[in-house]
Amino acid sequence: MESVIEVTNLRKFYAARFGKMGGTRGIRDVSFSIRAGECVGLVGASGCGKSTTARLILRLLEPDAGTIHLMGRDVTHVRGTELRAVYDAAQLIFQQPRESFDPRRTLGWSVAEPLCTRSVASEERIRRVRSLLHEVGLGEEIALRYPHEASGGECQRAALARALAAGPRLLVCDEITSALDTIMQVQIVQIVKDLCRKKGLACLFITHDRALLEGLAERILQMEDGRIAVQP
Repeated sequence: MESVIEVTNLRKFYAARFGKMGGTRGIRDVSFSIRAGECVGLVGASGCGKSTTARLILRLLEPDAGTIHLMGRDVTHVRGTELRAVYDAAQLIFQQPRESFDPRRTLGWSVAEPLCTRSVASEERIRRVRSLLHEVGLGEEIALRYPHEASGGECQRAALARALAAGPRLLVCDEITSALDTIMQVQIVQIVKDLCRKKGLACLFITHDRALLEGLAERILQMEDGRIAVQP
């Protein structure tokens, strides 16, 4: 099966601005691929390069070297309007769910926003938002709430619904359970697992908690000091 995302020898360096030794930090020679319906875990301590890797493959950062292929297309250096296709196909879900929403807009409005950019008719948007909320285990009444009126778990589910509205082929989950309690962590992980299998989504699940990936990830990549230390 063809890979949804394939990165080869990806590199990004930053000048170190701390400590006595100076030097550089970032990621070096990172390579992996993820197929449709597959979840790959990326684990490691804070500062090891996990989030940098995520932002590179989503083209939120420019790599210094290496290649990124999304759905078989080289997107390593695409710019301008071509980036729209990348942002549609690959969706990032953030660590702090409530802060990822506009506090002046209802959750329903935010979930519908990707549909608005596609000129989806109003009645169809309402139907789609209800369906998306149902897919992540939320009732339609949540659509009328503002972020501060919902729990962290509800906001994270709504963030998943918003990501699905864009019709992605890849989900990048960057520490999406770290701000949640243990019960909600398990629920969110199960939702991600079900979505990947039901919709055939590829998923890169980034976390510092390896135990969280049990039963979710088909493969686990260990990142240490900017490199993939263990590559199954």
